[in-house]
Amino acid sequence: MGTATWISLAVVVLLVVLLVLYLWVSYNSLVTLRARVEEAWSDITAQLQRRADVVPSLIDSVQGYAAHEKTVFEAVTTARAESLAATSPADASVAESHMQQALKSIFAVAEAYPQLLASQDFLQLQADLVETEHTIQASRRFYNGGVREFNTKILVFPNNLFARRIGFGQREFFEVGSLAAISEPPRVQF
Repeated sequence: MGTATWISLAVVVLLVVLLVLYLWVSYNSLVTLRARVEEAWSDITAQLQRRADVVPSLIDSVQGYAAHEKTVFEAVTTARAESLAATSPADASVAESHMQQALKSIFAVAEAYPQLLASQDFLQLQADLVETEHTIQASRRFYNGGVREFNTKILVFPNNLFARRIGFGQREFFEVGSLAAISEPPRVQF
């Protein structure tokens, strides 16, 4: 073999090594981003569960004063069940909109009862709910940021040539149908 053949072979081997190295780094990067997105989604579901755990106590507190508001309590209970049953970001988005509307309704009912508004138990439940709502919003922003980074990594060239073939599909954002519904956590003004 001549010198030109050795050089050509070395260049081909170097290009193959660089390609394999690039694919290895890209694959590991996608795995890391996917794990981050899954962790962020897990955090969201934990916070949604935390809120769902507060809702029955909230209903009980308000129901003690306004038992005749059955439709409001049923709406909150239905929204809670829908939130707990959501398994995907799309389902959770719909459930989140319903939950926000239901919580606004229950707090509107509570405003008509000054004794309830002065109750320490109710005030603590409200504070727990507001804290959880803030955490859900922060978790949602973190999740959506991770999804954006992951989806971008999949769509950019040359990753778009192989990412889907090896099992990396785009992830859904956790959007809320009505941004006005979550612009501010439910609260009662005194």
